Amino acid sequence: MSEVPPRRSRWRVVLRRWPTALAVGLLAATAGGSSAGGVTPLAEVLLLLPLLYLVVAKIQRREASWPVLLVLVALYLVLRMLDVVAVPAVFATVALAVMVWGAAAGDLRRSGAFQVQALGMIGFGALVLTALVVEPDLGRYLVAAGWFLHGLWDFVHLRRDTVVSRSYAELCAVLDVLIAAQLVFLA
Repeated sequence: MSEVPPRRSRWRVVLRRWPTALAVGLLAATAGGSSAGGVTPLAEVLLLLPLLYLVVAKIQRREASWPVLLVLVALYLVLRMLDVVAVPAVFATVALAVMVWGAAAGDLRRSGAFQVQALGMIGFGALVLTALVVEPDLGRYLVAAGWFLHGLWDFVHLRRDTVVSRSYAELCAVLDVLIAAQLVFLA
């Protein structure tokens, strides 16, 4: 028979796993919001995720994960609010600029994190752009697959402790998998 841990130790567990708790809280706070606007916003945000990995890999500063996230989210919100330029076009342009910057610096010739993140950006970008142009039901499943695959991408980076901060990889992995499940089962 196991003992119930004291309240104080339960809070320590939650504090140690704060990124997971935050991911669950974010999903709970936005529950139901994804179906109102269709999958387009979730597809656009999905494009932001590999872009963050690409930028952080280029600057080689894992501690920049959270600030880069804040900048990209702010950019996303401004682009959505202004509704002048398509979000995927801007994110693709930024990704291309970062890849050109990396190529000019020789990062694409060397085997390593930047090369892997560039391939990830291309793969996730192709998936998102395909999801945006196909029939909406198929698009929803493609976006769900993208979120799930990015969750796996995060788990691998968390396990290997590479590219982004551990706290960001944990939050993103949990949130990605939960959003994928929501898209498949609750839509």
